[in-house]
Amino acid sequence: MTQPTDIRRDGHRPLLLHLHTALELAASQIPVMPLRAGKIPFGNCRHCADNACGGRPNMKNPGPCTCPGPCHGWAAATTDPDAISSELWRRAWMRASAVAYHPGGAGLTVVDLDNTDAITWARENLPATQTVPTTRGEHWLYLGAMQSANAVRPGVDIKSTMAYARWLGPGTGTMTTLPDAVRELAVSKPETVQTAPQAITMPGPARDAECRHRTPAYLDRGIAMAEQRITQATSGVHSTVYRTFLAVLSTHGRCGCLTEAHIARLFTAAQAKGETLRHCTDAWTNARTRLGL
Repeated sequence: MTQPTDIRRDGHRPLLLHLHTALELAASQIPVMPLRAGKIPFGNCRHCADNACGGRPNMKNPGPCTCPGPCHGWAAATTDPDAISSELWRRAWMRASAVAYHPGGAGLTVVDLDNTDAITWARENLPATQTVPTTRGEHWLYLGAMQSANAVRPGVDIKSTMAYARWLGPGTGTMTTLPDAVRELAVSKPETVQTAPQAITMPGPARDAECRHRTPAYLDRGIAMAEQRITQATSGVHSTVYRTFLAVLSTHGRCGCLTEAHIARLFTAAQAKGETLRHCTDAWTNARTRLGL
């Protein structure tokens, strides 16, 4: 990846800097998107609120939504210069605090090392590659895409498909092909990063309960909407997590269709917003208690 040409802010506002950076990255086939303060994507527009439009489940199959704005979190990332320069996107760039990109869409994987201990671990266990300094640690960039995963070990996240990373420059070093050592991190997480402890195992379906799920995609869409609601919370994260858990359980909790994998997805989204495992467990338990589950 090449370093976008620097532009002075002078009196031109951050719009010019962000837009220029985004267009240069897009020209290199790196899908980009704007981020608000706090490294948060822009929320869905009123037509796409709560994924009423059907959402964009993945980059290869974006679904029925044709919203021209930067909606749907990571799925908004694009290499289309016309979209990036459009009036709707320009409004977003004017309010943006940073440019982000979709690593998986560019065929990349970012190992996000959040502190010095994580960096030391990476230097001892992963092959050297292109590195980019961050506020608290480093991004290690590998050539190749994989499943994203949070908290694969203390201070280490993997950002690739269905995720975004902040653009902080090209870094230094030569990019290495994605090694098995990184892929294996997403397969087996350490026990200290549990997301679905035994205390929240779901009960089986009630005898007279009627499954509301017309297709498996109905449940998956509900979980995806819940993840998005948590991810887009800008304040009151504690209460948002609890209300989201309550909504999921009220809709899906009595038919027995929720699995540990679904619960883990919700816990992962909450922990990515800074919630502790204990708070997630308490919020889930309280929601179940309130609903009599």
